Amino acid sequence: MPLKAHLLEFRNRLIKAALAIVIGAIVGWIIYNPVHIGSWTYAGVYDQLTYPFDEYKATNPNSVVTLNFGNATSAFTTQLGLSIFTGVIISSPIWVWQIWAFILPGLTRREKRMSLGVFGTALPLFLAGCFFAYQTLPKALLILFGFTPDDDKSSNIQQASDYFTFITRFILAFGLAWLLPVFLVGLCAIGVLSGKTLKKSWRMAILLIFIASAVITPTPDPFTMFLLAGPLCALYFIALAICLVIDRRRVESGAEPDWSDLSDDEASPLN
Repeated sequence: MPLKAHLLEFRNRLIKAALAIVIGAIVGWIIYNPVHIGSWTYAGVYDQLTYPFDEYKATNPNSVVTLNFGNATSAFTTQLGLSIFTGVIISSPIWVWQIWAFILPGLTRREKRMSLGVFGTALPLFLAGCFFAYQTLPKALLILFGFTPDDDKSSNIQQASDYFTFITRFILAFGLAWLLPVFLVGLCAIGVLSGKTLKKSWRMAILLIFIASAVITPTPDPFTMFLLAGPLCALYFIALAICLVIDRRRVESGAEPDWSDLSDDEASPLN
């Protein structure tokens, strides 16, 4: 395709991705407040994200824990920001597909198969990471709120913008971090890494995971760090097992000689 055709294709993909996010944001705006369907009432996004406040107040009635909307536009901008965030999460299958579909025509048949596997694995892992963060977030906040002194002189009045910024970053950090095994398996599939290398350096990998978790998580408490680092360690070993299988298949197909029985200080034979 000529350059102009590529640019037009990119524009069309970008418009489709943007429309998907806008539609998702509209859905996020609708479900921001409680949704009433017949005799059923479903908690909205706002109630779900502020659930830790109600839980903490129920167990600590003497503590003051509230959200503060500091100015006249704060409530509107908060609802708009959370609606867009919800739209990005809801529409992620569509805009990720648009990115992949733009790259797809330039790939070889083998690269298409690999990229399809990456797409089919990365998206569920990203959504699973976001869901895990959403499920563990109330417990994390309850522990953090627990450091507020339980007396009449103390309160924990939070700015709404700061609170929801923390919430969205927390969820996105978990979603992106759960893409670690896809990254490792992809490097192994193209020959940059091997399962043997990952197996030898697993101790260093665990240390780096904990350091990265401490940097990525938006709070300095160790509990939040362990919430992120624990699943990442499990995902690392899952990726390690897959990479070892890839190494074995390469040896069986004759694409790579089997030197697994040689020690690190022993020279491999030359053909």
